[in-house]
Amino acid sequence: MTRPAPAHRIALLAFPGIRAFDVSVITEVWGADRTEHGVPGFELRRVAASPGPVPMRGGLALTPDRTLAWLPRAELILVPGLDDHLTPAPEPVLAALRRSHARGTTIAALCGGAFTLAQAGLLDGRRALTHWALTDLLRARYPRVLVEPDALFVEDGNLWTAAGTAAGIDLCLHLVRAAHGAEAAAAIARSMVTAPFRTGSQAQFIERPTPHADRDADTLAEVRAFALTHLHEPLTVSALAARAGMSPRSFARNFVAASGTTPLRWLVDHRIAAAQKLLERTDLTMPEVARRSGFGSEVTMRQHFASRLATSPRAYRASFAARPPSAQER
Repeated sequence: MTRPAPAHRIALLAFPGIRAFDVSVITEVWGADRTEHGVPGFELRRVAASPGPVPMRGGLALTPDRTLAWLPRAELILVPGLDDHLTPAPEPVLAALRRSHARGTTIAALCGGAFTLAQAGLLDGRRALTHWALTDLLRARYPRVLVEPDALFVEDGNLWTAAGTAAGIDLCLHLVRAAHGAEAAAAIARSMVTAPFRTGSQAQFIERPTPHADRDADTLAEVRAFALTHLHEPLTVSALAARAGMSPRSFARNFVAASGTTPLRWLVDHRIAAAQKLLERTDLTMPEVARRSGFGSEVTMRQHFASRLATSPRAYRASFAARPPSAQER
C-alpha cells in the first residue's frame, strides 16, 4: 500500500452531476478549521473546468473557487460520486486527472467517482471498487478494471476508490490518518460524531439480521467491548468465542456476519490503532508500546506496521509524535 504524503492542499474536483452528499463529506473533513484540536490546517479548493456554478441534483449548485490550472498545486484530489453513475465527465477534467496521476498526485474517488477514474483510463489493470449495487455495472462498462467485489475502500497505484455513502467518510478519515496521524483523524471523527476507525478490507454490505442474529450481535458487541479494554492481553479467537458462549467456528462465522471482518483481522487492526496512539502521545519504548497494544514483541508489531501501514513504528513516531522521542528511542 502506498503511503500518502502529508496533504495540506486539497482539491475537490467539481463537474455537473456530482453528488451533493460526497461534496459535503469532503468539505466537512477538510474544509473546517480544527487547528485548535491539533488537526493540521488544510487548504480545500473547489476546482472546476470553468468558474461558473456547477449544478447538482435538487436545485443545488457548487461555486468553484479555482480552475483546473490550480490542480498541479494539489497534494490530494477528491472526486465525488455521481447521481447518474454513467455521467460523462468533461474531457478537460479527464485530461487534468491523467496529468495529475502522471505527476504522482494522490487521487481518491468516492462511490461512483470510480466511474470517472475509469472513464479517464486510470483504472485499467488496477484494483478498484464502488458501491456494492454498482459493482456489476462498473465491471461490465469497464472490463479492464479489476473490480473488488467486497470492501470499503482500496488503493492501487496512488488511486483510491471507496464504496457508497458512509464508506466515503471512512476513506476520507483513512487518508487523514495515513498522512497526518491517528490523533488528527480521531479529532475530525469526534467533531463529525462518526466512528474514527473502520478498515478498508471490511465488507461493505451485511445482511439484515434475524431476531436470533440480533441476540448474537448483542453478545458479540460485548465481546468486542471487552477485547478493546484488554488488547494488551494475549487474546485468542478461542478465548473470545468462549466468552461469547460459542464454538470457535460459530463465533468466527457470526463475527464476520456482524462486523464484516474476521476476529483476527479485527484484533490486529485495533492493536495497530492502539499502537499508533501510543506512538503519537507518549515516549514509551518500542517494546513497551508493543506490550501495551497487545503485539507482545517489537518484531511482531513492526511486521504488522509494515504489512498494513507500509511503514515502521519508529518511522511512524518520527512523522506523527506530538513530542520528541526520548534519547533511548532516537
